[in-house]
Amino acid sequence: MLSRTITIGLLSFLTLIDLFGSQAILPQLTAFYQTDPAAMGLAVNASTFGMAAAGLVVALFSRRIDRVKGIWLSLALLSVPTTLLGFVDDLTFFTWLRIAQGALMATAFTLTMSYLAEECSAAEAAGAMAAYITGNVLSNLVGRLMAANFADWFGLSISFWLFALLNLAGALLAYLCLAQSKTRITETGGPSVMQVWKIHLTNPRLQASFLLGFLILFIFLSVFTYVNYVLAAAPFSLDGKQLGLVYFVFLPSVFSTPLAGKITAARGSYFAFAASMGLAFAGLLALLSSSLTVLMIGLAAIGVGTFCAQATVSGQIGAAATADRATASGLYLTSYYFGGLIGAAVIGRVFTASGWSAVIYTLLAVTLVSIIAARPLGRPLPTTDQ
Repeated sequence: MLSRTITIGLLSFLTLIDLFGSQAILPQLTAFYQTDPAAMGLAVNASTFGMAAAGLVVALFSRRIDRVKGIWLSLALLSVPTTLLGFVDDLTFFTWLRIAQGALMATAFTLTMSYLAEECSAAEAAGAMAAYITGNVLSNLVGRLMAANFADWFGLSISFWLFALLNLAGALLAYLCLAQSKTRITETGGPSVMQVWKIHLTNPRLQASFLLGFLILFIFLSVFTYVNYVLAAAPFSLDGKQLGLVYFVFLPSVFSTPLAGKITAARGSYFAFAASMGLAFAGLLALLSSSLTVLMIGLAAIGVGTFCAQATVSGQIGAAATADRATASGLYLTSYYFGGLIGAAVIGRVFTASGWSAVIYTLLAVTLVSIIAARPLGRPLPTTDQ
C-alpha cells in the first residue's frame, strides 16, 4: 500500500484539481460564454460558495459522518457535475455546476482534515497537513497545465470530461487506501453542536485562524484569477498554451510547503505565518512590474507564501480546538472558501472599474491585515482535549 504521506498528497491533488483547472482557461471561457472578466471570474469561483456551504454542513453533522465513506463518495459524485460542465452553454447553469463541484470538493476536504486530526498525533498533524497542502499545490500547477493544454488540444468539453476521470481516480484511491485505516468513532455524548460552535468561536486562536483562512484565499484567488487577463493582454499577449506554462510558478511551492511544518515546530506558528505572508507581500509588489520575468517571480513568491501560510494555519487547527475537531475543521474551511468567494467578487469589480494596480494595492493592504491578525497564533496551544 502507498505510504500515508503519498496517499494524503495524492488525495489532495485529486480532490482539488477541479477547483483550479478552470482558472487557467478563463479567457477562453469568457469568450465562449460571451461575458466580461468579472462575471466569468465570479462564475468560475462560485465553487467557493459551495465549499463554504458544505463546510458548514459538515461542521453541523460531522459526528454522524463516517470519514472514509464520506470522502470516497464525495469524490465519486464530484465526477457528475464535472462531466456536465462539458455539455452546458448557459452561464447560469455553469455557475450552479461549479457550486455543486465546490460542495463535493469541500466535503471530501473537510472530512480528510478531520480524518488526519483524529488519526495523527499533535506532533504528526503539521507534517500530515503539509503533505495535504503540497498535494493542493500540485493540483494548482498540474491542474492548470492540464486544463490549458486539454482545452487547446481537444476543446473545452473534453477537458472537463478528462477531469471527471480524475475525480473517479480520487474516489478509488480513498476507497482502497483510507479504508485500511481504523477511523476513530466519534462519541455521541458531550457538548451539543451549538455548544461546540460557541467553544470554537470564542477560542482566540481559532478566531484568528478562521479570519486568516478567509484572508489567505481572498488574496490567492484574487491574484490567480485576474492575472490571467493581465497576461493575455498587452504588453504580454500570451495565448492559452503560454498561459498554462505560466503556472510553473507553483513549482517552488511543491518543495517549500513541506517545510512549513518544520518552521512551525522550530520557531512557532506566528513566525511561520508572518514570514510566509511577508514573502507574499513582496510578491504582490512585483506584480506592479511590466517585466514578464519580474511578474513571474512575484507570482512564485505569492504561491510559496500563501501555501506555507495555509499549511501553518490549518496544521494547528486540530491542536487548537478544545472540543470536536471535525467541527473546527469545518468552520475553518467555511471561512477559508468564503474568503475566496468574496475575493473573486470584490476584486473582480475593482479590476473592472480601476485596473490591475488598484487590485494590487488592495491586496497589499489585506496582506498587512493578515499579519497583524495572526498574533494570537503566538499563544501556547491547549494542553488537553475536552
